[in-house]
Amino acid sequence: MPPAKKEVRPSSRGGRIRTPAFVKNQRGVKNWKEVGAWLAWRGIEDIECITPDQAGVARGKMMPSKKFTSNTSLALPSAVFMTTISGGYPEDGNGFHYPEDDGDLKLMPDLSTLTVVPWEEDPTAAVICDLVHQDGRSVEFTPRNVLKRVLAAYDKRGLKPVVAPEIEFYLVRKNPDPDYPLTPPVGRSGRAIGGGAGYSIAGVNEFDELIDDIYHFSESQGLEIDTLIHEEGAGQLEINLRHGDPIELADQVFMFKRTIREAALKHEIYATFMAKPIQGQPGSAMHIHQSIIDKKTGRNVFSAEDGSETEAFFHFLGGMQKHVPNALVMFAPYVNSYRRLTQSASAPVNNKWGYDNRTTAFRVPRSDPAARRVENRIPSSDANPYLALAASLACGLIGMTNKIKAEPPVLTTANEAEIDLPRSLLEAVDLFEADEELCALLGKSFAATYAAIKRAEFETFMEVISPWEREYLLLNV
Repeated sequence: MPPAKKEVRPSSRGGRIRTPAFVKNQRGVKNWKEVGAWLAWRGIEDIECITPDQAGVARGKMMPSKKFTSNTSLALPSAVFMTTISGGYPEDGNGFHYPEDDGDLKLMPDLSTLTVVPWEEDPTAAVICDLVHQDGRSVEFTPRNVLKRVLAAYDKRGLKPVVAPEIEFYLVRKNPDPDYPLTPPVGRSGRAIGGGAGYSIAGVNEFDELIDDIYHFSESQGLEIDTLIHEEGAGQLEINLRHGDPIELADQVFMFKRTIREAALKHEIYATFMAKPIQGQPGSAMHIHQSIIDKKTGRNVFSAEDGSETEAFFHFLGGMQKHVPNALVMFAPYVNSYRRLTQSASAPVNNKWGYDNRTTAFRVPRSDPAARRVENRIPSSDANPYLALAASLACGLIGMTNKIKAEPPVLTTANEAEIDLPRSLLEAVDLFEADEELCALLGKSFAATYAAIKRAEFETFMEVISPWEREYLLLNV
């Protein structure tokens, strides 16, 4: 391809100034030398330096752009990554120990993620950061580093994963009082949205202006949407992302969640990624498509030269079948997540696999050999994308490393038989901690921290009295 043309702008002295092509990149620059020009060309005033916590919530600091480019050292307390979703902290034990000094961790901006924040009124940019200790060592228990650790294990074997997430979410009416159930929003027709509108174009059109904002916000940030559809639930949508590098795709999901929430708020409604936000409606998933590339040949290791499935393909599936149930707490991280995983529902509650079988946990879509992949249908949309990708790829890698044999594919409905997965958060945490090989691959300090957080979240949930208890126990027991 010919080199990109440089834009020529008139200068104040009547001459001409060549504008470097990189300043028009919607997402990312190569180095710190390019940062200043990129920010100046857009008139950026503020920078959000953000990083995902264990829940996938954006944490960080905001600063003037001039300070960002002046070699300022950024830091966050280590406690930020040991916090429950409700703002509490877990108790010491089972390998977890809260640091007595609550020392700082350094934020290291990944300049390839630099992008505008299109919903802010003042010109603002954001950059995703990694975390390191004061001596430069990578922080093992932060989510982006957990995924990098798994990818490094693949790289050591000459392999590179390729992934494509699909994220479902609900649009709901504003709900300032958490004691009241969530309800579907009113669309452009003036009526509340009903269910049963899977793949309905009319269902998508109910939210034309909001969806236009999602597309515009995404385009401004260099986020690529492959397709958008209306799912089965009332006001439930799904966005599919183009396949690519796991870190880049996790970053995109992280940013997409912020983008969709902001677009919805602009239209006076909420967007929620809860796994089961509305009783009687389908849950929301984050399906993950996965294939593995041989870095030397560029070939998909799931397919042989004659197009047939390889041993690596079946071993990857075998690892998923054996270890995903133990990793469920990373795919279904909250009490609410398990309300989605019910028998005879659209979500799988098994560890089976099948060809184009949506009732199995691991679906192999119809494709040509070069695109052969495994779709993990278990994760819910409330999962941290970095951790869900890390866990899914880790399970497959363990299978390929240990040559775990996959069971035969299921040719019938798999979701009406016995449930193969943990039924509760605590059971999932127990299985996770007991899988030593999985925890070692993910990082022992991460595993201990994450398990402690999940136990603390369960105890917080147990303090809440539900409407079900008041309805059936108040006057009957």
